[in-house]
Amino acid sequence: MPAKQPRAWQRMLSGRRLDLLDPTPMDIEIEDIAHGLAFVARWNGQTSGDYPYSVAEHSLLVEEILTRIAPNSGPRHRLFALLHDAPEYVIGDMISPVKAAVGPGYEALDDRLAAAIHLRFGLPAVPSEALRKRIKRADKVSAWLEATRIAGFGPSEADRLFGRPRPGLIKGLEVGPRPPVEVRNAYARRCRALVALIKG
Repeated sequence: MPAKQPRAWQRMLSGRRLDLLDPTPMDIEIEDIAHGLAFVARWNGQTSGDYPYSVAEHSLLVEEILTRIAPNSGPRHRLFALLHDAPEYVIGDMISPVKAAVGPGYEALDDRLAAAIHLRFGLPAVPSEALRKRIKRADKVSAWLEATRIAGFGPSEADRLFGRPRPGLIKGLEVGPRPPVEVRNAYARRCRALVALIKG
């Protein structure tokens, strides 16, 4: 008798069943992404405050920083930025040292999920290389802010790991945890607003 294959799908609160090995756009809902990301902690939960600093909160910040880096970014580019960590709603947020230890399997899983998510919301499966680099830059700016303001890093250590952002790029940006339900709703609203702009 052949060995039973391990289960590779997850039941979502929306009722969708997402196959992690073969995800399809039809099994992806913004409510599931927003809910999942609002309950996934950045920095392995090692942040100050009464709530974890969530991936949803981080993603909202990255989208805002992208618009400062590239003010002419249209809604498609902004949606790519908002969704840049969306696969973590099912696979969690692994810190870089853990990703390195897990190896290429994690990256392949992340890429499959990201492609399905992008297609679900009317985007190309993969962003252009230029856009990917801009989002990565925004992500590093966000990491520097989070590291120095809520994750206990000193500025010199954060500078070494992430690069110090220009003061004008981060002026007025707030970084801090909010209740998950508040962040979940903010993330879902922002995603729907960008999708509506894309559809015109």
